[in-house]
Amino acid sequence: MRYAQGGGLTDERRALREKLRMEAAERFAQGDENSVIAHDLRVSIRSVQRWRRAWSQNGPRALASKGPASLPLLSDELFAVLERELARGPVAHGWPDQTWTLSRIKALIGRRFHKRYTVQGVAALLKRHGWSCQVPARRAIERNETAVTGWVKETWPSVEGPWRRSTPGSSSRTRPSSR
Repeated sequence: MRYAQGGGLTDERRALREKLRMEAAERFAQGDENSVIAHDLRVSIRSVQRWRRAWSQNGPRALASKGPASLPLLSDELFAVLERELARGPVAHGWPDQTWTLSRIKALIGRRFHKRYTVQGVAALLKRHGWSCQVPARRAIERNETAVTGWVKETWPSVEGPWRRSTPGSSSRTRPSSR
């Protein structure tokens, strides 16, 4: 997958794309048309046109993979350090409770490694290294039951709106009885 889901192509997908480009280069040398090559390789004609232009200027080496688009900001060694910092807990880093959020991890990365990530980038980084979102198994200690009960009794009914009438209505929006 690309971009938000995985941060680009994996090594396997990159190798597969390079193999397709090399097959196209062989077909260019044979004189095949772009539309035939695109159909056979199951790629867009526009891609084949770009590949042919690069191939005609610099030969097959122009179609070789140039590697990943960008290197990760945190290397595996630095991510191991980050994992140790996360294991220490948020309180050790100055937050009032024991909950790691993406924004807190982003701030920790900025303070500890002087690297800038977006919240989505932190999520992708953690996912790439096998971390997943967790939901607490029990209610928070800070939960105020009286405030929750009061909100449910006083605020929620006004947010929810009026009850439906018990008599049958009409599904027509134009009939006055359905309003």
